[in-house]
Amino acid sequence: MNKEHLKKQLSNLALSMFRKDFFGIYHGSISTKTETGRFLINTKEAIFDAIDDRSLIELYFKQDYRWREASIDANIHYNIYSKISEAKYVCFTMPQFTTAYSLNHNIITPKDFFGYNELGSIEIYNPKQFDDWYERAQSEIPHYFQTKKTNIIVVKGYGVYTYSRDLHEMAKKLAILEKSCRLLMLNDSSALELD
Repeated sequence: MNKEHLKKQLSNLALSMFRKDFFGIYHGSISTKTETGRFLINTKEAIFDAIDDRSLIELYFKQDYRWREASIDANIHYNIYSKISEAKYVCFTMPQFTTAYSLNHNIITPKDFFGYNELGSIEIYNPKQFDDWYERAQSEIPHYFQTKKTNIIVVKGYGVYTYSRDLHEMAKKLAILEKSCRLLMLNDSSALELD
């Protein structure tokens, strides 16, 4: 697949996810592996509703000056790509209902049809402290993916990392997760009102 097509795919998905409030103005990251030892990722100045050539940068696995322009999440994406061969796309989002639900729960067990069938139960990963999270995340996230044999991690109070071979499947999974968490929160608040 050529790089222009990959850039267009990332741009389209970023806009869609921005509109759903999965990305903030400068918050989140999205990338794709372009070839062995290289990946395309948003820059740290990227605005997700307008991803273009200036908002994306191609990085080599061996760090050089370009890494200074890349997203703060570049090391995490690199470690996922270098340790998990099936990873073609990687994304970090902070969907509001999923992140809010993670604050008071240890597991997400969807009660809706699509969430139940597509996701099953998802454990919420507790980073315990945020002071050194970025240093730990680059090894803990890929390790979690490998040991739990999953391609999605919900980090308590932080957001969601996911990877996939298919960009649309990755987006679909994130959308279903967010809808399921929204329904769980609505159900919880309805139960409280009945008490």
